[in-house]
Amino acid sequence: MSTPKQIQLSHGGGGREMAELIGKLFFEAFDNQILRQEEDAASLNMTGPIAFTTDSFVVSPLFFKGGNIGKLAIAGTVNDLAMMGAEPQYLSCGFIIEEGFEIARLKEIVQTMAAELKKSGAKIVCGDTKVVPKGCADGVFINTSGVGRILKPGISVHAVRPGDAIILSRDIGCHGAAILAAREGLELESELQSDCATLWPMVEQLIAANLPLHAMRDATRGGIAAVLNEWAKAANVGIELSEEAIPVRDEVRGVCELYGFEPWDLANEGTFVIALPQEIAAEAINVMHQFCNCDQARIVGTVTEANAGKVILHSPWGSKRYLELPAGELLPRIC
Repeated sequence: MSTPKQIQLSHGGGGREMAELIGKLFFEAFDNQILRQEEDAASLNMTGPIAFTTDSFVVSPLFFKGGNIGKLAIAGTVNDLAMMGAEPQYLSCGFIIEEGFEIARLKEIVQTMAAELKKSGAKIVCGDTKVVPKGCADGVFINTSGVGRILKPGISVHAVRPGDAIILSRDIGCHGAAILAAREGLELESELQSDCATLWPMVEQLIAANLPLHAMRDATRGGIAAVLNEWAKAANVGIELSEEAIPVRDEVRGVCELYGFEPWDLANEGTFVIALPQEIAAEAINVMHQFCNCDQARIVGTVTEANAGKVILHSPWGSKRYLELPAGELLPRIC
């Protein structure tokens, strides 16, 4: 009997076809001793405080410049752990696959996930596969949960303090702009692609430098506008931003002008924000430039006692305005 080229309902039925799919595709890509035990739950050996996160990924399109849904799933979950100062260790992974989905495309997604796992050293140790009838999903959805050992306790949105510097790791808006371009079929004369990336190697260097990190957050849905508004409200502080200091690619600005968006509202998947004492900021920037491959890292703002709960954006022309929390769904299904 020939090997099917598309996912069939039988691949989720618990029988031979499902066993072959899991054994030949998932186990080969994610192979490790814990996963190979094939138990109903992974038995883990962990000590000390841990971070635990979960996320679901439904991005459209599934493949885009700079990544695909698989890379996004691994990087997104690992990054949530990293932002808490936690070393990513173990992940779970659940697939919901639509009947008729090409197995070759599924294999490409899975292989991308395996490659991304190597960047943090995390392992997928348990998982689940469901197949739904054609028309009940959009190709494939992925859910991942992750746990990691906290190496730097105390990193918290509530730890942001007046006098802190706000540092941005790189230019903003690339993921949102790349997804929009792919979705709308925009042919841009540029190399614009998603910033999707695993951030743990960068965070590991910051922790190794023993910097007093107060807060970190990857600027995903809602962009840096969402992150900074959440910080301002949670810590009851004001945040002053310099628009001129925030790096934005010309291609991202162009997409924003076409569709009426603002770059600080657009999603990122490999860009993070840090709050730490102003007197340490220059040292942090130096570490990021030298050891974290963050050549664009820079100070973009400061935390103040005034205007508690608000983010104020200063323009290059001397005017200023509130940078509000984004409202509505700017770009649905960007992650």
